[in-house]
Amino acid sequence: FLQVVPTSLNHRASLVQNLLLVNNKPPFTLVRIVNCLQYKYTTYILYFIKMTEPSSKKSKMSALAQLKNFTVVVADTGDFETMKKYKPTDATTNPSLILAAAKMPQYKDLISKALKLAVANGKTIEEQTEEAMDNLVVLFGTEILSLIPGRVSTEVDARLSFDKEASIAKAIKYIKMYEKAGIPKERVLIKLASTWEGIQAAKVLEQEHGIHCNLTLLFSLYQAIACAESDVTLISPFVGRILDWHVANTDKKSFEPLNDPGVQSVTKIYNYFKKFNYKTVVMGASFRNIGEIKALAGCDLLTISPKLLEELELSNEPLTEYLTVKNGKASDLNKIQIDEAKFRWEMNEDKMANDKLSEGIRNFAADSRKLEKILTEMLSKIN
Repeated sequence: FLQVVPTSLNHRASLVQNLLLVNNKPPFTLVRIVNCLQYKYTTYILYFIKMTEPSSKKSKMSALAQLKNFTVVVADTGDFETMKKYKPTDATTNPSLILAAAKMPQYKDLISKALKLAVANGKTIEEQTEEAMDNLVVLFGTEILSLIPGRVSTEVDARLSFDKEASIAKAIKYIKMYEKAGIPKERVLIKLASTWEGIQAAKVLEQEHGIHCNLTLLFSLYQAIACAESDVTLISPFVGRILDWHVANTDKKSFEPLNDPGVQSVTKIYNYFKKFNYKTVVMGASFRNIGEIKALAGCDLLTISPKLLEELELSNEPLTEYLTVKNGKASDLNKIQIDEAKFRWEMNEDKMANDKLSEGIRNFAADSRKLEKILTEMLSKIN
């Protein structure tokens, strides 16, 4: 359905309206769909159509099925079998997930293809390794897109997190590779770390190249506001890693889901965006338990690991929609003005956000180096 929807907003709205009339859906749903279409995120159409299912059906649903009534569910994995099983709308990948998948025997053919393309396009072993890395990332994304109706998030090398121009160049290269494989750029989100440089790279990609971006490793409201002010398509504020930091650095070692500091952070960001009418959508990420996920029901999107998808599938406890546009509009948050100096100062002052951003970049970079080493060894045998 999504692949044949015309690109015109008016055409999409008309098509969805006809669909709703055929299915006798209430008219308020159309308004919410059109609002989300203005966010440039067409996969929401499926979500809002599902929203109007009778309550008698919902009561028999698993927690995962219920969650899909409130939120777009995204698979946080590079494993194709997981996507076939849980049927998410979107999928996200990162260097760690690609590294894990690359070690699995079922992806041997994909890696072989990436290496052959690299040998054909690279002169030195270093050039071939870089080409193989890029090929593998895009090949994984292409395969994932054959299994889902929505978008895949493909991450720029974390080692470019403080290099705006290099990040832009790598993102454009990925999009060209996807387009060569027959994938339109509208189905790809380029993931960038939420450093000041990463956010500015995303701003250029969105405004000058029409490339949609997903800003990751986001731990603070100030990072989120900088992204929204740059009109990026989507942000991925982390939940579990914020909890990890508080457990490790404070006296409190356990939290009820609604009091979880990661849940509260994402809730505040969501409310701020809705109150001040930002188009950027919020995708909660990095969960430690399904309690965190349930406490964020209603968030625009949630990206969830296979283990927690399984737990949600096995649970049939009723879910409450905690995050709503109405609640966001009614929040008592004040507008914050932000520039580079303000951003850097607030990040410096927020030990948790600063620690976790730095740690996340280091860890993703380390996994990229591990994957490079594996690919270099394979290329050496071919050459």
